Amino acid sequence: MTRAFVFPGQGSQVVGMGQELAASFVEAREVFEEVDESLGQKLSQLMFEGPVEELNLTANTQPALMAVSVAVARILEKQGGIDIASNCSYVAGHSLGEYSALTAAGAFSLSDAAKLLKLRGEAMQRAVPVGIGAMAAILGLSFEEVEQIAQDATQNGEDVEAANDNSVGQVVISGHKGAVLRAIDLASEKGAKRAVMLPVSAPFHSKLMAPAAAEMAEALGAATINAPIVPVVTNVTANAVSEPDTIRKLLVDQVTGMVRWRESVLWMGENGVQEMVELGTGKVLCGLIRRIDKEIKTSNAGLPAEIEALIEALR
Repeated sequence: MTRAFVFPGQGSQVVGMGQELAASFVEAREVFEEVDESLGQKLSQLMFEGPVEELNLTANTQPALMAVSVAVARILEKQGGIDIASNCSYVAGHSLGEYSALTAAGAFSLSDAAKLLKLRGEAMQRAVPVGIGAMAAILGLSFEEVEQIAQDATQNGEDVEAANDNSVGQVVISGHKGAVLRAIDLASEKGAKRAVMLPVSAPFHSKLMAPAAAEMAEALGAATINAPIVPVVTNVTANAVSEPDTIRKLLVDQVTGMVRWRESVLWMGENGVQEMVELGTGKVLCGLIRRIDKEIKTSNAGLPAEIEALIEALR
């Protein structure tokens, strides 16, 4: 069965994440210790114990989710003998999850990925003062309808645009708060099932993130990126890439660009993927995938019992 490993993004974090893995597997402890050392902070303690308000700060959330995902990949490899190259055709991640995918596929070192994600979170927060930007989820309308709504709501020098094309009938918009509020009203008029503001601290994946993209361009320009051992289906292109300089450019573009997750899943399905396994915290991507393509088998592995079941299934 042709398989892809996929890696979750922001919103999957929860206090206690990674704790059972650390208690059960030395590989997880080693990953968390390396990330702590790389960042010069006790991120693992924050993951295990909270407080939730601090874990939800994007500069902490991003490396934390990556650490759990990479820990799962390491456990599969060392405990189960399941290496990525032999067990999947593609890897992909949602937003920050693309860094997890690249790290699991050997494009980044764990230490570099942690530092880049810490910077990415800090740069995104710096890019727009709190209260200026916003994001909202629009449920029950097509992507094309939401795109038109965003165009209509962009006025008076305030922009809003589609930021995450997550699944059929689930699109997230991002931009200036006033434009986002106008878009919510328009979506409700157009018959959206729900149109609600999201509890985020910045307008991610929008033009307003341009200062953060500039910071990431400098950091990624100095980073070592190896060719991944399997192709990575990227958020920006919704198809597979393997060339390090292309990956570098697309990671910069990703900061302001739309997460084309629906298209990415469809592309993988069209290219033979029959199963997608979510590695890391939660089951968010499994739910999205099922709404996008019901023919693709989904499973997740983020807790010890789930990892053991996956090892048994793949042996």
